Amino acid sequence: MPPPKHNRRRASPKPSRPVDPRKPRQVRYRVARTHDLGAGESMKFMIPIRGTDEECFLINYRGHFHAYVNRCRHVPMEMDWVDNQFFDAEGRYLMCPTHTAYYEPASGECVAGPHDTCGKALYRVPIEIEGGVIYARPPEQEFADD
Repeated sequence: MPPPKHNRRRASPKPSRPVDPRKPRQVRYRVARTHDLGAGESMKFMIPIRGTDEECFLINYRGHFHAYVNRCRHVPMEMDWVDNQFFDAEGRYLMCPTHTAYYEPASGECVAGPHDTCGKALYRVPIEIEGGVIYARPPEQEFADD
């Protein structure tokens, strides 16, 4: 029996180029198809960031897709409490199991947890959706390994 969709791990995606010649020619990576993730599901993927492959995750939160680097803002640890499980039990927040920090899924902002984490946000991975395909680009902002 195949594993549930939300537990699938993707190999490093292959780079793709935008087809519109008027758009900047930034490298982007095919991550998934929109029908791969139902509401409340998540999927990890790897993309090169700062010269090394970084683990990231894609979520479908209330029918909208968001992607983040897979690391908590309190301590640089992975966010999934079980492989590919990022949402809390109610599906309202993304939760770091190490110290119970809660993040808003749509913005990545920490809303509960250690004092020095609240107000910070997860590192967003820019995504684009074209023809039912979700592409990710490396974040343009620099981020610390804190």
